[in-house]
Amino acid sequence: MSLEATETDYSNLAIDSETADKLFFEGRTANTFSEDPVSDEALETIYELTKMGPTMMNNQPLRITWIKSQEAREAVVAHMLEGNRAKSLTAPALAVLSYDANWHEQFSEFFPHAPERKAMFDDDAVMRAEIAKNNAWMQAGYFIMAVRAAGLAAGPMGGFNPAGVDTVVNEGKAHHSFLIVNVGTPGENPWFDRLPRLGTEIATNSI
Repeated sequence: MSLEATETDYSNLAIDSETADKLFFEGRTANTFSEDPVSDEALETIYELTKMGPTMMNNQPLRITWIKSQEAREAVVAHMLEGNRAKSLTAPALAVLSYDANWHEQFSEFFPHAPERKAMFDDDAVMRAEIAKNNAWMQAGYFIMAVRAAGLAAGPMGGFNPAGVDTVVNEGKAHHSFLIVNVGTPGENPWFDRLPRLGTEIATNSI
């Protein structure tokens, strides 16, 4: 049993304690990674899990760019804060998460029972972008949990210049990067001390 989980935490779950630990109680942001490679099959599995999370009208605006070539990796890392660069240069897999501001163009695919509703979003680019960002961030949470479910660790980072990264991965697209995630097997001393979490008396209420 995790030191951070009580018997009550486990007894109220519909999943076993080992799975709960892997996904939540012992899931951590990795700061170092081993040299073990991450297979293409694992990357595909991560997306297959990620896409199953709910979004508004099933819109799925998240776009994942896996950075595989050394040239592309160095180009992305050049737009990151200095303190984040070494992690992303050594992580076995590197993902740039972006949102598609024109997500509505796939309306007939993700909402086939009412494709005519695409017209609601055709003429309002500001609204589309806001919806895209909100839902892509939600999908980013699913992405991190999918990485953990695949037996790997994620290291999400926001310390980068999105416009610069977009010149590397999103040129000519209506995609906008918002998060970079290192993915792999944890390496030597991968964890910082876990910081406190807010209690229910602060974070929740009832009315």
